[in-house]
Amino acid sequence: MSRTPLSRRQFLTTTAASSTVMATCTQRAPAIYIPSEVKPLVISADNGHMYKNGGKQTCVELAYDLITKGTDVLDALIAGVNICELDPEDDSVGYGGLPNANGVVQLDASMMHGPKRRAGAVACLEGVRTPSLVAKAVMDHTDHHLLVGKDAQDFAKQMGFKIEDDLNTPNSRKLWLEWKRRTDPDHYPDPASRAEAGMKAAIEMCREGMLNHEHLHGTINCNGINAKGDLAGVTTTSGLAWKIPGRVGDSPILGAGLYVDNEIGAAGSTGRGETNLYGLSSFFVIEELRKGRSPKDAGMTALRRIKTATIDKRLKTKRGQPNFNVKFYIVNKRGEYAGVSMYPPKGLKHYYYGQFAVCNENGPKLVDCEYLLEGSPLE
Repeated sequence: MSRTPLSRRQFLTTTAASSTVMATCTQRAPAIYIPSEVKPLVISADNGHMYKNGGKQTCVELAYDLITKGTDVLDALIAGVNICELDPEDDSVGYGGLPNANGVVQLDASMMHGPKRRAGAVACLEGVRTPSLVAKAVMDHTDHHLLVGKDAQDFAKQMGFKIEDDLNTPNSRKLWLEWKRRTDPDHYPDPASRAEAGMKAAIEMCREGMLNHEHLHGTINCNGINAKGDLAGVTTTSGLAWKIPGRVGDSPILGAGLYVDNEIGAAGSTGRGETNLYGLSSFFVIEELRKGRSPKDAGMTALRRIKTATIDKRLKTKRGQPNFNVKFYIVNKRGEYAGVSMYPPKGLKHYYYGQFAVCNENGPKLVDCEYLLEGSPLE
């Protein structure tokens, strides 16, 4: 069978078309998933299913209930975390959150709305029990993302929020006075010694069961997805217990303590904030999801990066592992989720817990986190 020879023009045209087809076939498909319908879900830190502030529902219960009734996904999540912010029993956020070194409660919060691709945040906010609502006001009423300190408080006042002189409860004040008694900073000659003594006192209080280790870096992150696949997230905190006044951690910083991409997923964190600031961990988790990783694998990859980056001796246990915890709460566009932790659900003397809260069609529950390292950050 004879073949008609190709002209040079025909050869070049055929080769170019073939190359295009091969390139299209070998390129990795984007990890964007557009569902026709997703099962609604809310995921949060464990305190999202530990406190009710005198009501009948916890944070994840209320948020899920509102989402399934058609409430905007971000509004539902904020309503959920308001329960923790207002509950005096939760000393990791809002009213009664553990104060700074001067005994003043300073609050941080951020939120991201997936469909609107907008966000708002506040930091070092004093006198307002619900910083998450002030963060949303920043998104709704300004062209900015982050307001801080006294100016954030002035903004909140202009928006109609009640400003209180003191957000301490008897419990948070008692714990601060005990910490103060143990450290007595006037007798230490330099800031490094004061910081070392302060952390030592805090860890001792954890070991003695006076303080929940999780609340030493107290925070709640809460993320959710509705039936249309719309995502949102919110993180709110009283920050590191007895922090240097003015210290801001990862919670109000986009990409560190929270990040949402409505085409990919939502991720947030609790634990040592400086670690997440250095690595922009929540943004990193979303980028891992974008590559096609599962929520669990994306979170574990972020934890490995943190472990590798922890080289400062003061941040290591005797075993050479990080002496702090970090947890991620992740949900992707499909509604798949995971909670991952540096350490296991129960550690030294059961003073440390690595769990997360979730609520879906099966109801609310606490679930053990997948974890990276054995042992405890207190060892």
